[in-house]
Amino acid sequence: IKAALHEPYLGIFNSWTGTDCCHNWYGVSCDPQSHRVADINLRGESEDPIFERAHRTGFMTGFISPEICKLTRLSSLTIADWKGITGEIPKCITSLPFLRIIDLIGNKLSGEIPADIGRLKRLTVLNVADNQLSGRIPSSFTSLSNLMHLDLRNNKISGPIPSKAGDLSMLSRALLSGNMISGPIPVSICRIYRLADLDLSMNKMSGVIPPCLGKMAVLATLNLDCNMLMGMIPTTLLTSAIGNLNLSRNALEGNIPDVFGLTSYFTVIDLSHNKLKGPIPRSLSAASYIGHLDLSYNHLCGRIPAGAPFDHLEASSFMYNDCLCGKPLRAC
Repeated sequence: IKAALHEPYLGIFNSWTGTDCCHNWYGVSCDPQSHRVADINLRGESEDPIFERAHRTGFMTGFISPEICKLTRLSSLTIADWKGITGEIPKCITSLPFLRIIDLIGNKLSGEIPADIGRLKRLTVLNVADNQLSGRIPSSFTSLSNLMHLDLRNNKISGPIPSKAGDLSMLSRALLSGNMISGPIPVSICRIYRLADLDLSMNKMSGVIPPCLGKMAVLATLNLDCNMLMGMIPTTLLTSAIGNLNLSRNALEGNIPDVFGLTSYFTVIDLSHNKLKGPIPRSLSAASYIGHLDLSYNHLCGRIPAGAPFDHLEASSFMYNDCLCGKPLRAC
């Protein structure tokens, strides 16, 4: 494993000497009972004294050796934020039955997510963001019944989200932005009771927004911006527990549903760069809180309602519509 990686500045592998890897090897921890390697934790942006003395973050090149798969008791694998590690995720990693955490964020890994990743029944965290991974999300993915945190952001992943994504019953965060994922948003996602954060922005998603997303118990952040979604804004999204809603830069049309009320609490609601028409909903004035509202670049028309939340919003929230008027724009 050490031979495949080259770290020229910090000397983090200098401690990897002798035969007892369980004591004082940087980033290596062992199970106290079995005395087998349980954790590899090598992070290029760390608060460790080695990094502080060097006054720099780490830079490592090389690749992740398939030899890692001989560590049959491995529970967590973190080789993150090194910026220069290339090659593929070793396919044999799916044969490690105790693996709970895979964190490979911030490298230059390429190739595909291993097709049989669904074999890792104990996996709770999969973070491969900020790499150059391509190919599709494997269909076996939906067998990861203990997965809680999924981060695939900023790769080159394409194809659809598996239709059985709703089988990921423990998932609380699904971050998939900045890829080339296409096809519809699977309705089955609405079955994931614990899902609090869903980010599908900056992809090529198409079709309509499933109304059931607005009926999810704990969904608080929904980012669907920069896709090719069409149809109307589901009423449910505006009467839900979602407090951070970004639907901008799609092809949504029709009126903005006039359904806001005392339970409406939005830190962000961004509907800009769509094809919305009609008036600004009067019920927005009844919302308990609207922090940031952006309705610019649509086809809205009519008078901007007076009072909160409109009295603290800038003109930029309303610009480039067909015929909006009133403060903070020109008088009607």
